Amino acid sequence: MKELVVVAIGGNSIIKDNASQSIAHQEQAVQEVAAHISDMVAEGYNIVLTHGNGPQVGLDLRRAEVAHVQEGLPLTPLANCVADTQGGIGYLIQQALTNKLRVQQNKQAITLITQVEVDKNDPNFVSPTKPIGAFFSEQEMMQLQQENPQWHFIEDSGRGYRRVVASPIPQHVIESNAIKSLSECGYVVIAVGGGGIPVIKNEQGNYQSVDAVIDKDLSSTLLAKELHADILIITTGVEKVCIHFGKPEQKALGETSVAEMTQYMHEGHFPPGSMLPKIEASLSFLAAGGKRVIITTPEKLASALKGETGTHIVA
Repeated sequence: MKELVVVAIGGNSIIKDNASQSIAHQEQAVQEVAAHISDMVAEGYNIVLTHGNGPQVGLDLRRAEVAHVQEGLPLTPLANCVADTQGGIGYLIQQALTNKLRVQQNKQAITLITQVEVDKNDPNFVSPTKPIGAFFSEQEMMQLQQENPQWHFIEDSGRGYRRVVASPIPQHVIESNAIKSLSECGYVVIAVGGGGIPVIKNEQGNYQSVDAVIDKDLSSTLLAKELHADILIITTGVEKVCIHFGKPEQKALGETSVAEMTQYMHEGHFPPGSMLPKIEASLSFLAAGGKRVIITTPEKLASALKGETGTHIVA
């Protein structure tokens, strides 16, 4: 039986900077991703693809707010912006992948709009932490803060200021059985876009959306667990995870064990706002029975799966 691989693509891999926000730019970036994924399918793996939406959902939300102020149009709730970007990004990836797969493997990609259950009492609703949208200068941030006192901002990795929103911990991928069935039928499934549409159960036991953005690495890990995937791949901006990052003794990690990575984590090698969540997600997947986690850049996906590059954490 083919190994099942869950591949998590960051939203910043599709919008790479503020000058590349147009649909045309996103289509071009998605074409590159599709080429790498089709190579993985050609190697005989079943692929479930997830993606982030940080830049896109921020744009969607800001567009709705500007339209509301300038034209009096109704505001779009954040949860609906997550759903909109799931569909929009999923469509771009689905079309690019289907075109690639049709020629090479006679396969098809399909996007599944996905809900993810969260706890309505999650403390992150009180203390937002998830960066979304564009990067702003300090002057731009201060002006936006003055105009929108209820907003929260953080300085993001030296690249500028970004708005932050609630990011509750995912509890359950509601459509995981459907994703599994589609994957077993040979589809490349695009799911849990942007971490999934966050929903809670109300007093009647019905699902109800809440305004938040779930971390896509945590949701991708949760999905990989619920699908009993063999391999989880998390893409990022570096080909390999490094310890002593930015220092003369910097060292890139190839294959490493859970014990070694846990030690590096406890020694504080991974920044909380960037690499640490990916390492925590990786160790969680392996603790639940996963065989391997690979962390690398999107363009190195196929070669990393062959063991030629990337950081590999093995159970």
